[in-house]
Amino acid sequence: MDTTIGSVPAATDAAPPAPPASAPREATLGRHLARRLAEVGARDVFAVPGDFNLTLLDELEAESGFTGVRLVGCCNELNAAYAADGYARARGGGVGACAVTFTVGGLSAINAVAGAFSENLPVVCIVGGPNSNDYGSNRILHHTIGLPDFTQELRCFQNVTCYQAVVNNLEDAHEQIDTAISTAIKESKPVYISISCNLPSIPHPTFSRHPVPFFLSPRLSNQMNLEAAVEAAAAFLNKAVKPVLIGGPKMRVSKACKAFVELADACGYPVAVMPSAKGLVPEHHSRFIGTYWGAVSTPFCAEIVESADAYLFAGPIFNDYSSVGYSLLLKKEKAIIVQPERVVIGHGPAFGCVLMKDFLHALATRLKKNTAAYENYCRIYVPPGEPHPSEPGEPLRVNILFKHIQAMLSSNSAIIAETGDSWFNCQKLKLPEGCGYEFQMQYGSIGWSVGATLGYAQAAKDKRVIACIGDGSFQVTAQEVSTMLRWGQNSIIFLINNGGYTIEVEIHDGPYNVIKNWNYTGLMEAFHNGEGKCYTVKVRTEEDLKEALKAALGPKKDCLCFIEVIVHKDDTSKELLEWGSRVSAANSRPPNPQ
Repeated sequence: MDTTIGSVPAATDAAPPAPPASAPREATLGRHLARRLAEVGARDVFAVPGDFNLTLLDELEAESGFTGVRLVGCCNELNAAYAADGYARARGGGVGACAVTFTVGGLSAINAVAGAFSENLPVVCIVGGPNSNDYGSNRILHHTIGLPDFTQELRCFQNVTCYQAVVNNLEDAHEQIDTAISTAIKESKPVYISISCNLPSIPHPTFSRHPVPFFLSPRLSNQMNLEAAVEAAAAFLNKAVKPVLIGGPKMRVSKACKAFVELADACGYPVAVMPSAKGLVPEHHSRFIGTYWGAVSTPFCAEIVESADAYLFAGPIFNDYSSVGYSLLLKKEKAIIVQPERVVIGHGPAFGCVLMKDFLHALATRLKKNTAAYENYCRIYVPPGEPHPSEPGEPLRVNILFKHIQAMLSSNSAIIAETGDSWFNCQKLKLPEGCGYEFQMQYGSIGWSVGATLGYAQAAKDKRVIACIGDGSFQVTAQEVSTMLRWGQNSIIFLINNGGYTIEVEIHDGPYNVIKNWNYTGLMEAFHNGEGKCYTVKVRTEEDLKEALKAALGPKKDCLCFIEVIVHKDDTSKELLEWGSRVSAANSRPPNPQ
């Protein structure tokens, strides 16, 4: 398979040695599925058993000694799908997979699958379906809404997946499974595969023991359109006095991050990223100026971007969150918008069938070096100050917490930022070369980070995951920490306890934003229950935090470390306050006149 697909397993995650030749290895439907998942790098399948998928799970488990595919049992289906999302992210947009039961499992997982769809992640959602003999029988089955129509789950998934396969006979099962998985890779979107519960263990001639490897025809740019787009863009940018580059989140799905950096190296423009593209552009780049996020940008970044006379956005998503309530001070006539397969220059012209990677690579050879905007940035830039040191016994402040998190980061780290105030505090972190960074900005489902941390850590064995999660979000999906313990993960979870839904408070406050406080460290001890390696601690001061980090990075480095950080409910980043007020204003607009 083409290695640019981003789904080939890493050398460190190779399949185990095959058992002796005498070991039985039947060519069944379930084992064929396992081989295909292994081929595209999804060696961990996040699963919740149910009576419709038990035989399928047996077959996946039976194949583990040959392909290395493992079942990672999760506490619920929502978290299993979140974990598949995190797994796909850790593999640079490779394949993640979850396996659940019919309807009650599928409709529980669908929220996370929708999030993966919004973030362009190829998650394979496998559902154990009804017995093949029940289709068309007019029977009513359990785990349904009480109608003899088994398509409810399928119809729900049609809106959040790019392909749906309902496998209820063996004749076309091979084709349906292969088409679903290959489509997930080509489109970088989730797919749905339903497999009748009586079929996974049955051999069939089409399930050869060594299936022919996938070959995916590469997408190609239209060369005439590519040349025209590059010529027009070069003319547009070369006449500008102080142009800038801004990277967006769709660079990942376009496999264009390297080409974007090549362009930045060649042109001399200052380089910024949109908030949801943090981590896609190396922050050690000599002309990196931070995150462009309108009124809540990195200091001095918005001034340079919004005063530019030309800006190239590579793979942007302009929604109400990323535009801070539609308040960006940008002008369309100054912009080149590069989408995965389309380039638009100002109000026109537009060029279709042009791949972002090809366009950026070709443009790099046609631009004149222009450092004017970066020189302006250097003139106005003032280095950020350090937080005031805490007094002995002073309650811990959030800025002090993140000063210490910054000091922890290395190329062997990865940050997972939960929806909420952590979005804004984690944006301020300076990522060392090789440090991973993930958050879910487009969908913004609270609780996503717990399952995603499980999946990311399961895939990225070479990194220690650092998750920053608010107490409100954690309460949605907390139980998956027990799965992290079960699998021996050593992530560090900072549970930031400020007594409620802080991000909702800043958008629209009310008594519903106050939550019941839990004994979070006590909960972790209950999950631990003497099994696995776990370190839990509650910190209230900087002195407490230093001791906790000393343990987490020292004698407890092989443990799952859960650090509950008690902060004041009003200790909120100024960026969240500004962002919340603008998003609130956008949400509160009166209806347009009829």
